[in-house]
Amino acid sequence: MIEITGLTKIYGNNETKVLALRDVNLSVKKGEIFGIIGLSGAGKSTLIRCINHLEKPTSGIIKVDGQDIGALSQKDLRLARKKIGMIFQQFNLLSSRNVFDNVLFPLEIAKVPGPQARQKVTELLDLVGLSDKAGVFPEQLSGGQKQRVGIARALANDPKVLLSDEATSALDPQTTRSILKLLKDINRQLGLTILLITHDMNVIKEACDRVAVIDDNTIVEVGDVLSIFSNPGTPTSRSFINAIVSKEIPEEIIHRSLLSAGDNAIQLIRVSFIGSSAGEPVISNMLQKYPIKANILYGNIDRVKDTPFGNLALELMGPSALVQEAIDYLHDNHLEIEVLHHV
Repeated sequence: MIEITGLTKIYGNNETKVLALRDVNLSVKKGEIFGIIGLSGAGKSTLIRCINHLEKPTSGIIKVDGQDIGALSQKDLRLARKKIGMIFQQFNLLSSRNVFDNVLFPLEIAKVPGPQARQKVTELLDLVGLSDKAGVFPEQLSGGQKQRVGIARALANDPKVLLSDEATSALDPQTTRSILKLLKDINRQLGLTILLITHDMNVIKEACDRVAVIDDNTIVEVGDVLSIFSNPGTPTSRSFINAIVSKEIPEEIIHRSLLSAGDNAIQLIRVSFIGSSAGEPVISNMLQKYPIKANILYGNIDRVKDTPFGNLALELMGPSALVQEAIDYLHDNHLEIEVLHHV
């Protein structure tokens, strides 16, 4: 649905050049919710604004639904933008218009006949759960309600792609979850392709199918969300994940005096559970199969989108050969294992 090849964006002139994006290559599939995560200044917002040519790229090709956006005339670009909806962090609602008329506005610009336009607005307000707020003005709405108006307005022209530029960053966590649930429902009901820009890994965890990590103005990692969570491939990915999933073992545990006798060994391991394995008694089965001891240091279980995902830190104690066999058993049961320390 979205194909980006060699995208570079430079602001300024020869004397004061600022590199905003560098050789970005990205592919977003039809019907998926795709996240792009990065720190402030990494180029996220510039990237999303290049997709609909609110910012003109310095070089590179952007195709949306097969159309080369950069090759379109101004007239054809305006038509193409109708099929690329966009929601913003600060809502961008018209304060002089009530909720109904804010959603009606893009239909008026598109010169949709009055009765058809009003019917469309009624349907959209019902979709976003604001049928009872049609006559209310933006100043009377909560942040979450304002964003629902923004979503309804972005859907007015039946877009094929919905771009979300930090749409939940101004909202509290509970409201953020409700907006992400709405976006997931819209994705399922309408088959809409959604591109989410965010700096919050919780947003990625809650809503996205795949994610791209942007750092230093370019894409450094792309993958499905579960794979990135279970095995992040870059320091940037790890830092985002560590911010919401505690994986650090206290130094006093790692460096405490661990005594062994004869062939006995002690290993600290981190076990990652994904999907159905999160509900299986794999650790219990391991301890029944191998006569070793296990001390649970910490553990947690969460959900990545709709899939269980958990981490467990264990201290395994016993003869070296048996400890290694137990770790191999966990590997054989499709668990991700990371050896943190051994004595």
